[in-house]
Amino acid sequence: MSDPIRVCEFVGNMNGGGVEAVVMNYYRHVDRSRVQFDFVVTESSTIVPRKEMESLGARVFTVPAYTNLPAFQRASYELFRAHPEWKIIHAHMNALNVFPLKEADRAGIPVRISHSHSTAGKGETVKNAAKAILKTQANHYPTDRFACSRFAGGWLFGKDAPFEVVYNAINLQRFFFSAQARAKARACLGLVGNQFVIGHVGRFTPQKNHRFLLEAFSRAAAKRDDLVLLCVGSGKAEALAESWVVERGLTGKVRFLGQRDDVNELYQAFDAFALPSLYEGLGLVGVEAQAAGLPCLLSDRITCEVDVTGTCDFLPIDDPDVWADAMCAVEPRTDAERAGIDHTDFADYDIVLQGQWLTNKYLELYEGADDR
Repeated sequence: MSDPIRVCEFVGNMNGGGVEAVVMNYYRHVDRSRVQFDFVVTESSTIVPRKEMESLGARVFTVPAYTNLPAFQRASYELFRAHPEWKIIHAHMNALNVFPLKEADRAGIPVRISHSHSTAGKGETVKNAAKAILKTQANHYPTDRFACSRFAGGWLFGKDAPFEVVYNAINLQRFFFSAQARAKARACLGLVGNQFVIGHVGRFTPQKNHRFLLEAFSRAAAKRDDLVLLCVGSGKAEALAESWVVERGLTGKVRFLGQRDDVNELYQAFDAFALPSLYEGLGLVGVEAQAAGLPCLLSDRITCEVDVTGTCDFLPIDDPDVWADAMCAVEPRTDAERAGIDHTDFADYDIVLQGQWLTNKYLELYEGADDR
């Protein structure tokens, strides 16, 4: 039996975010007897699951942070030159993909995949200006283009550029509703009686718009006293959010659960899900929440492609009162309703099926690499 081909997954910063989770999900579900991953991460990464990566057969390489761009590019080029077995590089740094792919091109790597996982939105002026400049170079170095949604692909590559939509697939069965799992999760969280839990999952970064979420919840809680907000995730802005909650007298009403590896179980405890992001490439947590049978309140800056069940409410993020009213109006679903959703609707997000697809795609690209 021949050795598996090795694909260089250039992830960049690994800080426990959604992109890294997607890449790891795919790694767990590709046929590793035929395709193996090697990972390239930056020195500024804070959460690198190196033990799991290596246990599955991967090698992990580190390069300087891209904030030191000359060192980042030099180290990337040297790394590519040192590994001629890499005929495929798959870059996951969105608009920043231009930098590793440029060095991969210079090093002679024949298959260079640029993957768009995100977009841009209001509120991050400097960051968006940098993205706008980088987007002008987005099609110079990739030979192939992937995107987590049609929206994300059009944003980075342009509407006329060819790209393949590779949805952020998940292990769906982990999220399916279970009355027993719900009872256990709520007990572990100390929830009592009929407390109505609005859940949120996201890193504490400006993109996720936590201040708006907290303001909307504050107004909702003033009208409906059974509401509780559970925020899952961590980040630099978490301490500021916690201080604001104390100042507004919402202690006990809002709880910060930090970075968790049992998010699938926490969805069971929620009664509704809220994601008021300034922008998302897709908003995978919205898909996860729907798989758990939850009603979802989503930002109108998120692509409608995330609405698998056709029941998501897309709300404007310039008026917290609209969100507060929606939080007050959302009704709990019965156990039967949550368990009875049609899971066949989620086929595009089934990691088992999509892992098979990616395995075959890499093999196809590898076999044709020498002809490029």
